Amino acid sequence: MSEHYYELIIKPKQHYNTFVDLLSSLTNNAIEETEDSIIARNEEDLSDVEFGINEFAKALNVECETILTKKENIDWIKQYQESVKSVEVGKFYIRPSWDEPRVDKINIIIDPALSFGSGHHETTSSCLEAISKYVSKGATVLDVGTGSGILAIASSKLGAKVDICDTDGVCIKDTISNYELNNETFHESWIGSANTTRKKFDVVIANIVADVLVFISKDLKNCLSEDGILVVSGILDKHIDKVLRKFKDLEQLELIHKNEWVTIVFKK
Repeated sequence: MSEHYYELIIKPKQHYNTFVDLLSSLTNNAIEETEDSIIARNEEDLSDVEFGINEFAKALNVECETILTKKENIDWIKQYQESVKSVEVGKFYIRPSWDEPRVDKINIIIDPALSFGSGHHETTSSCLEAISKYVSKGATVLDVGTGSGILAIASSKLGAKVDICDTDGVCIKDTISNYELNNETFHESWIGSANTTRKKFDVVIANIVADVLVFISKDLKNCLSEDGILVVSGILDKHIDKVLRKFKDLEQLELIHKNEWVTIVFKK
């Protein structure tokens, strides 16, 4: 890739489409159309193209402004990758696939996607702290609202048997892809929520939002085995009281407060 490229901006006062057609014929690269401009970019000097455009405008007696600049050619992919930072939380090191693994941590590969959950948000990181502490090998785990699957994958990497569910089918697909990326396997998956299953779990995780946690509180508790652990998150601190009221029949083990976000760990 060249260190520089040339950008030619063309602003005709009339016959816009005619200039689009002309520029398309003069350059092999794709062109960009805006409301009043046509833009060509090329690693080769576009001075000859600019000259041709101006001569054409004179022949048509059309006022046309052209601006030719030489710009630094940035490796956008590399720049984007460098902007995505890995994060260390509890026992885990969450990283994109292009970053190097940490030998002293449990590595989780999560490439940025549309679904929520990369380890950077306070709710995700506090849930990972809780998983580090309360999920053990052989435990059965249900991840409700799995998102990117990061919490489910973390539980699987600790040796748990994990089920996943989400009301959004795209999230299920993303989680399956992320499981494959991490060479891990889950047990069952479904589109829906906690009320779909009749199974009991040692640990139930729900990183959603306060109103949804309140709405499905009975379903979450019904999924717990005796002495089961419930991790709920996605709670703004201003909503904590209404969540605590809904789960007051459980023993509160821990409250993790990060900035304005709260994660609560309960025991049945």
